[in-house]
Amino acid sequence: MEDTTNLSQKADASLYNGQPIDTGLSCPSVGLTSCTPSISDDVRYGVSVENVPAGNKQWFVLRVSYGRIDKVKTFVEAKGFECYVPLQYKEVRKQGKKRIITEPLLPSFIFVHATAEQVEALLHDNKVATNESSPLLSYYFDHTIHLQNNPDRNPPLTIRNEAMNNFINLTSLKNPHIIPITSNNIQFKLGDNVVVTEGEFKGIHGRVARIAGQQRVIVELFYGCLVATAYVPKEAIKKTIF
Repeated sequence: MEDTTNLSQKADASLYNGQPIDTGLSCPSVGLTSCTPSISDDVRYGVSVENVPAGNKQWFVLRVSYGRIDKVKTFVEAKGFECYVPLQYKEVRKQGKKRIITEPLLPSFIFVHATAEQVEALLHDNKVATNESSPLLSYYFDHTIHLQNNPDRNPPLTIRNEAMNNFINLTSLKNPHIIPITSNNIQFKLGDNVVVTEGEFKGIHGRVARIAGQQRVIVELFYGCLVATAYVPKEAIKKTIF
């Protein structure tokens, strides 16, 4: 097996930007990368930073029509917006050699940092409405609350800066055991709120659960969107309020 001790523990965003899906590398410690050319390097490589609110910009969760994540990413970036699309690294064997391929971690979503007015204009842009049966982008709504002026409708889902930073930090790590999960994967109910205090997941906030027989920390970005770390020993976590 190829020596990978000099490989960065953070995923290189350039692997998704203009690079082949099959990277041709051999590495036992693969993981996730963000495709965010417009995001700062600190955020892109998973360093703990603060997304300081600019005006009334927020992180919007937008739904992507099936199979069009690349087209949507190009479209959003061409408009000059900061966006985030996490990718998952997977190790496969081809012709007897281990190689790395990437695929979207959440292929139905893109995260866009913009004002409500900018997102509204983005969704109504005539380039979004293609000749195909469905638009490229649409709102993903927050079904936990209702609009004050219209109790029958839900507002677009937005993510707090702190929660988005936590998610970016986790999904930028090179680790094949970072996986999206559903509640069916969790053997026990989600436990205490914790922070990882050491190791490659240091600084990640989430809740403890057992997945595939291992203790892991679960990050829930929004309802139904959960991502699990790899195994984290109990001595590497402590209870916290997040």
